Amino acid sequence: MSEKIILLADDDTDDTEMFCEALEEIDGNIICHCAENGNEAWKILNQITEKPQLIFLDLNMPVMNGWDCLKLIKNDDRYKDIPVIMISTSSHKNDMETALKLGSICYFVKPNSFTDLKHILQHITNFGHNLKDALHKLKESGSKHIFICNED
Repeated sequence: MSEKIILLADDDTDDTEMFCEALEEIDGNIICHCAENGNEAWKILNQITEKPQLIFLDLNMPVMNGWDCLKLIKNDDRYKDIPVIMISTSSHKNDMETALKLGSICYFVKPNSFTDLKHILQHITNFGHNLKDALHKLKESGSKHIFICNED
């Protein structure tokens, strides 16, 4: 099985640890680069030799928030095609709509339960070439954590 590379930017260390632990249990071939803010994520993105297949950005982070990092990614020809999922504890409709307008593929409300997180990440990371299909199936199955997904 080939390696999957994911970039996660989240300033909450507990959430990051839970996220990485879930990924490790799902698939030992997933490499997750972690950043504490958007600025650090941008630096990692520019330093790693292999582009990630997926990026998760928390909305509210110090130094550079998820919105600003998303704008940088989507305005850079090297990275604009990498799918980005915005993550947050917020379920405000305005945040969800803004995420899509700025180019995010989906909006993901962080679950409190490790089991829920693992279930969602299992679907997302086993996407192959059909990430949007996986996200829509999760949403249609009644997931309380996947919200607005880009239809493009």
